[in-house]
Amino acid sequence: MSPARTIARWLLGLGLLFAGTGHLTFARETFVAQVPQWLPLPVDFVVVASGVIEIALSLALLFLGRYRVAVGWIVAAFFVAAFPGNIEQFVRGTDAFGLTTDLARGIRLLFQPVLVIWALWATGAWKAWRERRRDRYLHFPGRSRKANTAPAGKTYRSSQPYPRSHGRPSTTRR
Repeated sequence: MSPARTIARWLLGLGLLFAGTGHLTFARETFVAQVPQWLPLPVDFVVVASGVIEIALSLALLFLGRYRVAVGWIVAAFFVAAFPGNIEQFVRGTDAFGLTTDLARGIRLLFQPVLVIWALWATGAWKAWRERRRDRYLHFPGRSRKANTAPAGKTYRSSQPYPRSHGRPSTTRR
C-alpha cells in the first residue's frame, strides 16, 4: 500500500475516532440534530450507537491493516447509511456543527460522497474491486485464449490460460 493511502487511511481513522468520541461526550447534543425524525428509534440510542460504531470503525482502520479492504467497504457503507441524517439536517434547517445556513448545510451534503470515495480509496477497496472484475473478465471460460492473456506490461505466474485456483485441470505436466 502506498504511503499516501496509508496516511489517508490513518487520517480517516483518526477523524472517525474524534467523531465517535464526540457522539458519546462533548458533542452529543449537536449530533441529535442529525437524527432523522422518521427513524423509529430513540434519538439518544441512535447517537450513542453511531458513536460506538464510529469508534469501532476507526480502530479497525487504524489497527486491522490486514482486513483493510473489507473495512473500507464497511466504512463506506456506514457513510452511506449516515447520509439521511445529513439530508434531514438540511431539510429541517437545523443549525449544528457551525452549519448555520442552507449553503453550508448543502456543502456538507456534497462532502458525504467524498467520505465514501476516501474510504474506498484509502483502504484499497476500490482498487481490489476493479482488479477482481478485470481478472474475472480475463478468466471467463467462454473467452478466447487471446482474451485471457495478460495486458501489456503485466504477467501471470503461470502459462495456463486459467489460474489453478479455479479448479480447472492443468493442460501441461509439471
